[in-house]
Amino acid sequence: MTRREKGIWSFLAAALILLYLLSSTDFIIKEKKTDIYPISVVLSETSDEYFASFKKGAEKAAEEYNVDVSFISLFEKGDAKKQIELVKREINDGASAVVVIPVKPQECARLLDETVLNSPVMVMGNMFSDERTGGGVFIDYEEEGEKLGHAIAKENSSSIPVAVLTEGLEYGYNKEVYAGLQLVLNKAGFSLTLLEKNEDEIQGSIKENAGKGKTILAAIDVGSLNGSAGFISDNPPYERNIKGIYGVGSTTRILRELDNGIIKGLVVINQYDAGYSSVEKAVEAIHKKQGQEQIVLESYYIKKESLRKGSFEKMLYPVD
Repeated sequence: MTRREKGIWSFLAAALILLYLLSSTDFIIKEKKTDIYPISVVLSETSDEYFASFKKGAEKAAEEYNVDVSFISLFEKGDAKKQIELVKREINDGASAVVVIPVKPQECARLLDETVLNSPVMVMGNMFSDERTGGGVFIDYEEEGEKLGHAIAKENSSSIPVAVLTEGLEYGYNKEVYAGLQLVLNKAGFSLTLLEKNEDEIQGSIKENAGKGKTILAAIDVGSLNGSAGFISDNPPYERNIKGIYGVGSTTRILRELDNGIIKGLVVINQYDAGYSSVEKAVEAIHKKQGQEQIVLESYYIKKESLRKGSFEKMLYPVD
């Protein structure tokens, strides 16, 4: 082999090595790395069964904004202190931001004010004055109660008593929902009885009141609505004592009971949008773009016939 031929073969070998480096590594051309943002969502319940649509929206936003989203449930119902401890744990474990659906808003606000936060915290449903916890997703819960009250007043006689069901006014934003409902129904001349009870106790009250005349049930949280509607559905004889069940919120079972006629009407929000927007705002907070601006979600009153309307069907049954 001549010297010239050896030179040609050496050049070709070097070229092949160079092409290999270009195609299989970033040794010469650096690939642009995509930042992945870990974001935790701390829920207000001990399970995520009430948050199916919310999770779908959050996961869609996570896909679009390069987010690794985690959902954290409470160990014990109503434990605000533990909820904030979970927030701190997630931040210490590397979360770039945390979204909180507060189990007890006032207590959570106080605990957050006393906590050193090294990452932004987005609080669902309320405007917190602290810049570290502002700019989330706002829902007018008192307006939800008012819409529920207007629907009950429009569809029923004020001579029929209303039993307001809740797992507790201190949970979530139940106090605000009740204030709106009470304002409207008192003005319309209805008689209200507030029942702050768990699911089993609510079912016991329905049994005790059997035969005492018709009653309207107004459930202002998902737990009491799920429990009361499920009980009536499973025990048809008690339905004759109920003029109608109305409520706030939606789950797969609740929507099924609305479709079956057990529930007469619901006030709902777009849970898919709530989940999507919460992650979107968390990403903005990571990039320090959001300040105190909040996204405001509208609430809607729906009946059985609304379930098949295009806009509501898409909202209530989001597709992945």
